[in-house]
Amino acid sequence: MPAVQTIIVNGNVRTMDPHFPRVEALAIQDGRIVALGSTAEIRALAGAATRTIDAEGRLVLPGFHDTHLHVQDGGQRHSQSAHLSEATTPAEMQARLAEFAAGWPQGWVQGDGWYSGLFGEHNLDRRVLDAAVPDRPCFILASDGHNGCLNSRACEVLGLTRDTPDPMNGHFVRDAAGEPTGLLYEMAVNWAEERMPQPTDRDYADGVRYALAHANRHGITGVLDASTNERHARVYRSLAEAGELTARVVATARVEASESTKEAVARVSAIRAASQYPMFRVHSAKFFLDGVIENRTAAMIAPYSDAEGGNAELMFSPRQIEEMFCAFDAARFQIHVHAIGDLAVRAALDGFEAARRANAPWLSLHQIAHIQCIDPADVPRFGQLGVVANIQPLWARHEPSVTDVALPMVGEARGRWMYAFRALRDAGALLALSSDWTVSTLNPFEIIETAMTRQPPRKEGRHPVFLPEQRLTLAECVEGYTINAAAAGWRQAETGSLSLGKFADLIILDRDLYTCDPYEIGDTQVLLTLLAGEEVYRAA
Repeated sequence: MPAVQTIIVNGNVRTMDPHFPRVEALAIQDGRIVALGSTAEIRALAGAATRTIDAEGRLVLPGFHDTHLHVQDGGQRHSQSAHLSEATTPAEMQARLAEFAAGWPQGWVQGDGWYSGLFGEHNLDRRVLDAAVPDRPCFILASDGHNGCLNSRACEVLGLTRDTPDPMNGHFVRDAAGEPTGLLYEMAVNWAEERMPQPTDRDYADGVRYALAHANRHGITGVLDASTNERHARVYRSLAEAGELTARVVATARVEASESTKEAVARVSAIRAASQYPMFRVHSAKFFLDGVIENRTAAMIAPYSDAEGGNAELMFSPRQIEEMFCAFDAARFQIHVHAIGDLAVRAALDGFEAARRANAPWLSLHQIAHIQCIDPADVPRFGQLGVVANIQPLWARHEPSVTDVALPMVGEARGRWMYAFRALRDAGALLALSSDWTVSTLNPFEIIETAMTRQPPRKEGRHPVFLPEQRLTLAECVEGYTINAAAAGWRQAETGSLSLGKFADLIILDRDLYTCDPYEIGDTQVLLTLLAGEEVYRAA
């Protein structure tokens, strides 16, 4: 055997491969793993030109996959907007917007990342934004992407008046006199964004570079962009052709309720056919079946439990869900569903069951993302139907959006089944962990810590455990970011474990997750990230 290009020695390598679960060293040739073994065995494969990486006893893992985040849109917004995630009061929001506007002298002023658990109809409207940006149009998007707000100038520029009808699956919040307050829910956000000046393809490409560098820094070598269209695919294709992607990208193309089934399958099939690159491909269809609890657009089986009550309808009718799921399943698309309310989760499972009857089972690994609420009767259906639970564990803890907003709205009985990850795992569901960035951090170690503790980090103070019976183990979390996540993205043949013949996508960490205090996992730092054996991040 000729000398190999790269070796990693003196490591604590956990491969996630049951045939060689732990080794000291590995060898890389042409981007792939060609040998596993002891340091002595692997050193024997080196030659004068071989690059040697000494892991110095540190933990080496497969590169992580984030199977639900918003790479292109989130990256563009983060690089060209005021960051509002740390604002906890209207005054703090105004200060950040005013500071950003001062350094962004022309055109629209945009902000990104405000928290809908803290801001809403009670304390946010166009006048709050007017105080920070009085002379130019201003638009701010919530971290969840389901809520937005315009200032008065923006309402004027876009033509939002008391006579503007609500868009399908969207709502303009209005005051007692019927005038728009500037708050936007669900597809009303899209209504506004479609009428605003559009970023260029170069802006979006810069956003992808920003997002992937951020992901690499946190040990992520594979991503799934969770809501894309023709523009996203065009930008990704150009980056793939230029060799500029530093993580493996799969994407799910969004389907709208306004489309016919035939139109939707034809359109998404065309995107898929044009988007098959080694580093980028479209492989799934995305359905938003409901919204979020915070603005009462999550679809529940029974009405909300608080004094206001009410409920939300599904964004696709049951007939549409069955027809579209059967058609996309028959066309061999993976189906990726946003579902927050227990009715939306049930409707997705019903659709998958109908597709299974119509087309016979296959290794689709259809998935439901979020699963904030679930009826206990639906928990075993994930395993029975082979549906992936695509979960965001960072949200499963006591914080305002859960404790002060969601729990009172769903009531005590349903609250016991909020983010029921352990129940799903024990019932046979395949769990893939993800972030939904830019809704919240994409740092997988903070997410793993919360999945294990069901608490915020200790540095944020002492908090009660949120449903401790739903905690996950470290082994389950690492699987959820490696072998399970690779499977969920249909990439398990070439990534997800450090197995012979697979790509050398790997990370070296500053601590051993398997021996450190669980409450210290969130502080983990990535020292090195390799993609196909090439460095895409190295800590200073």
